[in-house]
Amino acid sequence: MKIINLFPGSYGSNCYLIEHNEHALIVDPSSAASAIMRRLEADGCTPDAILLTHGHFDHIMSIDTLRASVPGLKVYIHPEDAPMLTDGDKNAFATFFGKERAWHAADAFLEDGQALTVGGAALRVIHTPGHSPGSLCFLPEEAHAILTGDTLFADSIGRYDLWRGDYETLHRSIQRLGELDGTLTIYPGHGDTECLSLALKRADAFFRPFSTH
Repeated sequence: MKIINLFPGSYGSNCYLIEHNEHALIVDPSSAASAIMRRLEADGCTPDAILLTHGHFDHIMSIDTLRASVPGLKVYIHPEDAPMLTDGDKNAFATFFGKERAWHAADAFLEDGQALTVGGAALRVIHTPGHSPGSLCFLPEEAHAILTGDTLFADSIGRYDLWRGDYETLHRSIQRLGELDGTLTIYPGHGDTECLSLALKRADAFFRPFSTH
């Protein structure tokens, strides 16, 4: 199994391909659809689905173009984030640019603990709300990695001041990630990879004031 980052994506967001046995999952398609499809073709992989860690605009830029390019390709998101795709206020495009931008609705939903496969290899869904109400992490077991979206970065945590973000909820979600194998490599929504245990240690500094109350 390979995890490929097609950065630079739009607005500095990472776009990942999880490839295995000539199949692929597209995670957070911030990169141009043409660049994504070129890489999949070069790798000899067929895209099975688009998975979204959350619904902010900088992680969903190419979902409609990809669906138009690959008939039957479905977009998956947690139901709590589903309204973000079709609402420029909720997906934060209007917040940053002062105008509406919306995409078509998701095709299907993902839930905490759900098991997916790519080319026969397992991937587990973990619900980690806080940055957004439906934020997800994806755990592809054969890659010994976790895709953390904007929940956890190499040296910081996701912001919690956009639509339905919440500081205490984010804290609980990151504590939950601490229950996983600390040697996992995180692939975040922005920035570089890191060892999960080190990223969690850095994240702890952001929660110390909360922890003392």
